Amino acid sequence: MCLDIAFYSALELIDDYFPNLVHDGEIEFDLDSSAHFFALGYKKYPVITLEDGRYHRKLFEWGIIAEYMNTPEKVKAMRKSMVNARSEKILADKRSFWHRIRHTRCLIPVTGIYEHRQVTGWKNKIPYHMALKGRKMFCIPGLYHYNQYIPSDIETGEVRGMFTLITRPGNEIMRQIHNSGENAFRMPLFLPKELELKWLDPALTEEEMASILCYEMPSAELEYYPVFSIRGKAARPDGKPKNAYFEFAGLPAPGIDESSPQKKLF
Repeated sequence: MCLDIAFYSALELIDDYFPNLVHDGEIEFDLDSSAHFFALGYKKYPVITLEDGRYHRKLFEWGIIAEYMNTPEKVKAMRKSMVNARSEKILADKRSFWHRIRHTRCLIPVTGIYEHRQVTGWKNKIPYHMALKGRKMFCIPGLYHYNQYIPSDIETGEVRGMFTLITRPGNEIMRQIHNSGENAFRMPLFLPKELELKWLDPALTEEEMASILCYEMPSAELEYYPVFSIRGKAARPDGKPKNAYFEFAGLPAPGIDESSPQKKLF
């Protein structure tokens, strides 16, 4: 799964990326806390849709509540599985919820993501910041949904919009970093910008959608480096931002997972 994303810059990056962007309501977006945005907090995050030929910036919750999750107990148990959608299921599994909402497509703007790497002999997994080379901001394709049967947004009175982020099997470097856990060896669906924008095209055919969902970003296009703990409460000992490089003594290169035991760093 991809549970950790980052937007570590000014929101103007989104305006520059999408010409004539329509802002659907004002967005209160804390850029300091958004240096690490955790999926299972189900908080609101800016996403992009295309409506009536215009790009729209909306504030949706990460993690969809489907109509069959009709009790608080079901929402608590099942929503965590709705923060990511597997690319392989969107078209192939016609019984899936993702297939049903495949036409409500969105983009999730990010400046990077985080994945965790298991190293044999080390107590803790090592978090890595990962981004696309030469791109200050890029977008991960997603799907969105409005559930009319759940309470409206308290502040706006609008039906709550929610989104999921699309993942695919990992490329070579991602398999070396996201190398453990129940959903190991997967990555977000990274795309060139032209395919990101194509994802929002309302005239997108099933064949074109399948081609986009199968796209694998080459490992050579990714930049990556270790960072300090991103989910823990411990402050970085060097005082630098969450997305800054952190040097772990004795950390082997990705693909080499044997090393001397890790000292307790966090």
